[in-house]
Amino acid sequence: MNEDDSKETGGEFERDTAYIPDRITRDGRRPCRGPADVPLWPVEPGRYRLVAARACPWASRAIIVRELLGLEEVISLGLCAPTHDLRSWNFGLDPGGRDPVLGIARLQQAYFARFPAYGKGVTVPAIVDVDTGRVVTNDFPWITHDLFHEWREHHRPDAPDLWPAGLREEMDEVMERVYTEVNNGVYRCGFASSQEAYDAAYERLWQGLDWLEGRLTDRRYLMGDAITEADVRLFTTLVRFDVVYHGHFKCNRQRLTELPALWGYARDLFHTPGFGDTVDFDQIKQHYYLVHTGINPTGIVPDGPDLAAWGSPHGRG
Repeated sequence: MNEDDSKETGGEFERDTAYIPDRITRDGRRPCRGPADVPLWPVEPGRYRLVAARACPWASRAIIVRELLGLEEVISLGLCAPTHDLRSWNFGLDPGGRDPVLGIARLQQAYFARFPAYGKGVTVPAIVDVDTGRVVTNDFPWITHDLFHEWREHHRPDAPDLWPAGLREEMDEVMERVYTEVNNGVYRCGFASSQEAYDAAYERLWQGLDWLEGRLTDRRYLMGDAITEADVRLFTTLVRFDVVYHGHFKCNRQRLTELPALWGYARDLFHTPGFGDTVDFDQIKQHYYLVHTGINPTGIVPDGPDLAAWGSPHGRG
């Protein structure tokens, strides 16, 4: 995602969530969850490329889920550079500055290939149809939902059950609270343009984090004893908290390392294959401190914090 796709109302940050709504489903069937009138694409191994960025928390969800489910040989992965301009994310990490599969220098080329007059922000994650070079969808919550539900025939045999049937109603409630109060809450703090808006956002964020601290005190993961999609969604914010949100976004009541349950939980996930091995702290810092010039006009990227503690035992097994 990029934060150009947002607006302010009375000093408050408000995210624009009008994404390309298309879904990729098994045999192009109508999905049982979500809007009923969206365009549908069929599941086809090798047909699609997931374009993401390790710097972006919303895109990192898709990177993690793809690896957890063992879809690496089924859906290819293109990675954007950590910084972008107002036009688009780019492929500056690749030789020649072009994605080796799509052959494009900027992700916006895939958007324009399908929508020549596309006027919204060019966001990650995005799924692109390789043969046509056209973007399929950038609707990030449904991307990970469908990677689990619609691509199940292609999961590895020991893939985790990220959406346990008996927990889905409670999961929806937990994930909604995680999204509104924490995932998006840090952005409401960071992009508030009035003291009143910031104060309100700060209070909401810490109410949410305190609720999570309590919830994780007596359970290993958000929904109990096994990792679910809810944990993926929370992890991508927690792993960025001390590195960027605490200082850069002024979410500074406490550091993650000062919250015993959340800190142990975050390290537990970080040590789990598919989580920590997808994180690049340098790219995260470059993205936030270099792209958000309104918040950090000097463009100075801080050297800290010390990240060695992420490797310490979590004690939650």
